[in-house]
Amino acid sequence: MTDDPINREGLRRQFWKRFPLNELPLDEWEALCDGCGRCCMLKLEDEETGKIAYTNIACRLFDDTTCRCGNYALRQQLVKTCVHVQPENLDEILNWMPLSCAYRMISEGKPLPDWHPLISGTRDSVDRVGISMRNKTIAEFDVGEDDWLEHTIKGIL
Repeated sequence: MTDDPINREGLRRQFWKRFPLNELPLDEWEALCDGCGRCCMLKLEDEETGKIAYTNIACRLFDDTTCRCGNYALRQQLVKTCVHVQPENLDEILNWMPLSCAYRMISEGKPLPDWHPLISGTRDSVDRVGISMRNKTIAEFDVGEDDWLEHTIKGIL
Protein backbone atom coordinates (compact mmCIF):
# COMPACT_ATOMS: atom_id res chain seq x y z
CA MET A 1 0.00 0.00 0.00
CA THR A 2 1.31 3.42 -0.86
CA ASP A 3 1.15 6.53 1.30
CA ASP A 4 -0.30 4.60 4.22
CA PRO A 5 1.40 5.52 7.49
CA ILE A 6 -0.11 2.43 9.08
CA ASN A 7 1.99 -0.66 8.47
CA ARG A 8 -0.34 -3.40 7.28
CA GLU A 9 2.38 -5.81 6.14
CA GLY A 10 3.10 -9.17 7.79
CA LEU A 11 -0.17 -9.37 9.73
CA ARG A 12 -2.03 -12.59 10.41
CA ARG A 13 -4.52 -13.38 7.67
CA GLN A 14 -7.98 -11.96 8.50
CA PHE A 15 -6.96 -11.54 12.13
CA TRP A 16 -10.00 -9.33 12.83
CA LYS A 17 -12.29 -12.31 12.13
CA ARG A 18 -10.31 -14.85 14.11
CA PHE A 19 -9.19 -13.12 17.30
CA PRO A 20 -10.92 -10.95 19.92
CA LEU A 21 -9.95 -7.29 19.89
CA ASN A 22 -8.44 -7.49 23.36
CA GLU A 23 -6.01 -10.20 22.20
CA LEU A 24 -4.59 -8.34 19.20
CA PRO A 25 -0.94 -7.31 19.24
CA LEU A 26 -0.29 -3.60 18.75
CA ASP A 27 0.49 -3.84 15.02
CA GLU A 28 -2.83 -5.56 14.28
CA TRP A 29 -4.73 -3.22 16.59
CA GLU A 30 -3.30 -0.18 14.79
CA ALA A 31 -3.97 -1.76 11.36
CA LEU A 32 -7.70 -1.80 12.12
CA CYS A 33 -7.74 1.99 11.89
CA ASP A 34 -8.80 2.97 8.38
CA GLY A 35 -7.28 6.46 8.71
CA CYS A 36 -10.55 8.28 7.98
CA GLY A 37 -9.92 10.98 10.60
CA ARG A 38 -13.53 11.04 11.79
CA CYS A 39 -12.57 10.38 15.39
CA CYS A 40 -10.38 13.52 15.27
CA MET A 41 -13.38 15.75 14.61
CA LEU A 42 -14.91 17.70 17.47
CA LYS A 43 -18.17 16.24 18.71
CA LEU A 44 -21.19 17.72 20.44
CA GLU A 45 -23.33 15.80 22.90
CA ASP A 46 -26.97 16.61 23.57
CA GLU A 47 -27.17 16.83 27.37
CA GLU A 48 -30.75 15.57 27.45
CA THR A 49 -30.58 12.66 25.01
CA GLY A 50 -26.86 11.84 25.06
CA LYS A 51 -26.94 11.83 21.25
CA ILE A 52 -23.58 12.64 19.63
CA ALA A 53 -23.27 15.03 16.70
CA TYR A 54 -20.07 15.21 14.68
CA THR A 55 -18.70 18.41 13.26
CA ASN A 56 -16.24 19.06 10.46
CA ILE A 57 -14.12 20.97 12.98
CA ALA A 58 -10.79 19.19 13.28
CA CYS A 59 -8.65 18.81 16.37
CA ARG A 60 -5.79 21.30 16.41
CA LEU A 61 -3.31 18.51 15.58
CA PHE A 62 -5.24 17.12 12.61
CA ASP A 63 -3.55 17.53 9.22
CA ASP A 64 -6.35 17.98 6.70
CA THR A 65 -4.19 17.09 3.69
CA THR A 66 -2.84 13.79 5.04
CA CYS A 67 -5.87 12.95 7.17
CA ARG A 68 -3.53 12.10 10.04
CA CYS A 69 -2.56 13.45 13.43
CA GLY A 70 0.25 15.97 13.09
CA ASN A 71 1.89 14.70 16.27
CA TYR A 72 0.58 11.20 16.94
CA ALA A 73 3.30 10.28 19.45
CA LEU A 74 2.59 13.29 21.70
CA ARG A 75 -1.11 13.79 20.97
CA GLN A 76 -2.31 13.04 24.50
CA GLN A 77 0.18 15.41 26.07
CA LEU A 78 -0.66 18.21 23.62
CA VAL A 79 -4.44 17.73 23.55
CA LYS A 80 -5.76 16.80 26.98
CA THR A 81 -9.11 15.62 25.57
CA CYS A 82 -7.50 13.25 23.05
CA VAL A 83 -8.62 9.70 23.69
CA HIS A 84 -6.21 6.85 23.06
CA VAL A 85 -8.32 4.12 21.49
CA GLN A 86 -7.27 0.85 23.10
CA PRO A 87 -8.92 -2.39 24.21
CA GLU A 88 -9.06 -1.22 27.84
CA ASN A 89 -11.28 1.79 27.12
CA LEU A 90 -13.18 0.64 24.04
CA ASP A 91 -16.45 -0.02 25.86
CA GLU A 92 -16.40 3.52 27.27
CA ILE A 93 -15.86 5.27 23.92
CA LEU A 94 -17.72 3.17 21.35
CA ASN A 95 -20.83 5.34 21.63
CA TRP A 96 -19.05 8.29 20.00
CA MET A 97 -16.99 6.35 17.47
CA PRO A 98 -18.26 6.62 13.88
CA LEU A 99 -20.52 3.82 12.64
CA SER A 100 -17.87 3.08 10.00
CA CYS A 101 -15.10 2.61 12.58
CA ALA A 102 -13.58 -0.88 12.43
CA TYR A 103 -13.24 -1.07 16.19
CA ARG A 104 -16.95 -0.34 16.57
CA MET A 105 -18.01 -2.61 13.72
CA ILE A 106 -16.04 -5.58 15.02
CA SER A 107 -17.31 -4.97 18.56
CA GLU A 108 -20.84 -5.07 17.16
CA GLY A 109 -20.16 -8.31 15.24
CA LYS A 110 -20.21 -6.64 11.82
CA PRO A 111 -17.79 -7.39 8.97
CA LEU A 112 -15.29 -4.86 7.68
CA PRO A 113 -16.57 -3.07 4.57
CA ASP A 114 -14.98 -3.60 1.15
CA TRP A 115 -13.38 -0.14 1.25
CA HIS A 116 -11.42 -0.84 4.46
CA PRO A 117 -7.66 -0.92 3.67
CA LEU A 118 -7.35 -4.43 5.14
CA ILE A 119 -9.86 -5.62 2.52
CA SER A 120 -9.17 -3.29 -0.42
CA GLY A 121 -5.38 -3.36 -0.05
CA THR A 122 -5.09 0.42 -0.31
CA ARG A 123 -5.63 3.41 1.96
CA ASP A 124 -7.00 5.33 -1.05
CA SER A 125 -10.26 3.38 -0.94
CA VAL A 126 -11.26 5.29 2.21
CA ASP A 127 -11.04 8.55 0.24
CA ARG A 128 -12.76 7.16 -2.86
CA VAL A 129 -15.94 6.17 -0.99
CA GLY A 130 -16.13 9.48 0.89
CA ILE A 131 -15.47 8.08 4.37
CA SER A 132 -12.30 10.11 4.82
CA MET A 133 -12.27 13.63 6.26
CA ARG A 134 -9.36 14.57 3.98
CA ASN A 135 -9.79 18.14 2.69
CA LYS A 136 -13.24 18.43 4.34
CA THR A 137 -12.42 20.09 7.64
CA ILE A 138 -12.05 23.46 9.24
CA ALA A 139 -9.41 24.09 11.88
CA GLU A 140 -10.46 24.17 15.53
CA PHE A 141 -9.01 27.65 16.03
CA ASP A 142 -10.94 29.06 13.06
CA VAL A 143 -14.38 28.52 14.62
CA GLY A 144 -15.76 30.06 17.79
CA GLU A 145 -17.51 27.68 20.17
CA ASP A 146 -20.80 29.50 19.63
CA ASP A 147 -20.64 28.52 15.94
CA TRP A 148 -19.92 24.79 16.38
CA LEU A 149 -23.54 23.80 15.75
CA GLU A 150 -23.32 25.30 12.27
CA HIS A 151 -20.59 22.78 11.45
CA THR A 152 -22.40 19.55 12.32
CA ILE A 153 -22.36 16.87 9.67
CA LYS A 154 -24.82 14.07 9.06
CA GLY A 155 -24.33 10.40 8.35
CA ILE A 156 -21.56 9.48 10.78
CA LEU A 157 -23.65 8.37 13.74
